[in-house]
Amino acid sequence: MFGRRGRGLQLDMARINCMTVLRFLVLLIVVIMGLKMYPIFKTKQLGTIAKDSFWSKRGGAITNNQKMEHEVIQTTQQVKEIIKAEVKPKTRKQKDYGISGMRIVHLDLKGAAPKLSYLQQIFPLLASTGVNGILMEYEDTFPYHDDLEILKSTYAFSSADIDKIQQLAESNNLEIIPLIQTFGHMEFVLKHDKYWNLREVKKYPNSLNPHLAGSLNLVKEMLSQVLDKHSKSGWIHIGADEVFNLGEGTESKQWINEQRGDIGKMYLDHIKQVGSFVVKRYPGIKLIMWDDMMRKISKERIIESGITEHITPMVWFYHPDFRIDQVEAFLTKYMDSGFKNVWFASAFKGATGVSQNWTPIKFHLENHLRWLQVMKSISKFSSLRFQGLALTGWQRYDHFSTLCELLPVAIPSLVVCMQTVTHGSFTEKAKTKSQQLLGFKNINPENNSSEGEGTFAGAEIYQMVRWITQNLKSEVISVLENNREIKGWFNRYNRKHQFANPRNMERFDSELHRVHKNWEEYLGNFRAQMENIYFPDTVEEWMEVNVNLYMDPLRELVKDYKEIMALMAAPKQN
Repeated sequence: MFGRRGRGLQLDMARINCMTVLRFLVLLIVVIMGLKMYPIFKTKQLGTIAKDSFWSKRGGAITNNQKMEHEVIQTTQQVKEIIKAEVKPKTRKQKDYGISGMRIVHLDLKGAAPKLSYLQQIFPLLASTGVNGILMEYEDTFPYHDDLEILKSTYAFSSADIDKIQQLAESNNLEIIPLIQTFGHMEFVLKHDKYWNLREVKKYPNSLNPHLAGSLNLVKEMLSQVLDKHSKSGWIHIGADEVFNLGEGTESKQWINEQRGDIGKMYLDHIKQVGSFVVKRYPGIKLIMWDDMMRKISKERIIESGITEHITPMVWFYHPDFRIDQVEAFLTKYMDSGFKNVWFASAFKGATGVSQNWTPIKFHLENHLRWLQVMKSISKFSSLRFQGLALTGWQRYDHFSTLCELLPVAIPSLVVCMQTVTHGSFTEKAKTKSQQLLGFKNINPENNSSEGEGTFAGAEIYQMVRWITQNLKSEVISVLENNREIKGWFNRYNRKHQFANPRNMERFDSELHRVHKNWEEYLGNFRAQMENIYFPDTVEEWMEVNVNLYMDPLRELVKDYKEIMALMAAPKQN
């Protein structure tokens, strides 16, 4: 009986699918025929001038070919809408990773996005550490198109690149989870004149105004383009953290007065709209959001919003000594609010200073040790399923800030942290495995040191950034500020008036040119290594902020030395 019913159901589904395909084909034929016939009408040019046209009162010759063009465009748009309605998307699913959950690494591409060739090198390394997913924050590196094309950066990935990234991930058993900001941290969108009017506060590009129809339409289109390109992703992260200045906009103040509501409800209403759109458009998909904005929102307000059905909070703390009791209080509230799942987020880089360029491994190791304590206590929250841990690696604090540590510089931290999570602590086994993966003879998180050159992709940059960080500033300052001869006979006044004695200048000739030559050669090699991994804009930014700050004054000193030496002790120049 059940067999017949099952076969009958399969036949019914087959008929429905066939009808859907036939409808699509008929509509497609109609459009194609219309487009083919359009040139015939166009050549006739049977123009008629309306009484109120440009040539009389209102202007604008209305021609038959214009009418035909409008009808074809209108028909095409209608077909697109019908196709969207008729062709049902495949239901997405989530893999089950058991009680240990997923281990995902966050790649923040809003700064120093590496070339595809580097991702090809590090994906196998990530997989070998025990990582099984990538939280990919594309920001302006995604190949947005049509109305959103303005959002992509000069060096954005192409559509083919995105396909390749997914292929690389799949071949290394890594699941891609796209992260698309939908409320806060919208600077890369709201900086453009086209979207200026969608800001919550007009002079700040951080947050979206949730009361304007254009805001939700923008978010829907962004999500659609990204998710259409990631057809195998069972999760989508909608960001929604740090929605600064929410409630300060004109429309928000008006809403609060009229609705007698609060900012928490305003926030959750927008999240609910975003979530409802995603789950309706992409059946089966699950959403993740940062939890920080919900920490001060009441349990009752969260329940009332209805967001718990499809959205999962990702609780983030990046400091080594965050309060475990505070995290458990949040977990209790989220569980009582109706959430069924929870994610945690640690940090392996990008959490120790907006301009940090050398990753302090001990800081991040201790952050993960803290999270392990929380993970051990998850059983206390019986109805809350632990989905996994995201090891975040922030590259900028926001779209307008400087770069944090480069990814190759933080790879040792990532490996150490991941092995710590895998082994439950930084045991001898964890240390040995870390050293094997990195190609180091030894690694010491306590003093942030390592022995050996390293064999991981980007190890050259890791070593060279360490050398630059430890030596460039001190060596240049020793010449510019601490050299006795330069301070006495070639100071700013001497250089300004080109007034100096070559006999005295020769006293510091050797040191000046040695330091300058050595660093120019070293930095030339460093630039070449950077260009292997990064696009020109990243290379220039890093050099300008971390190198030229010291090298430019040194270069100016060498230039002045050459020019003034050639004057052979001439009188003071005015």
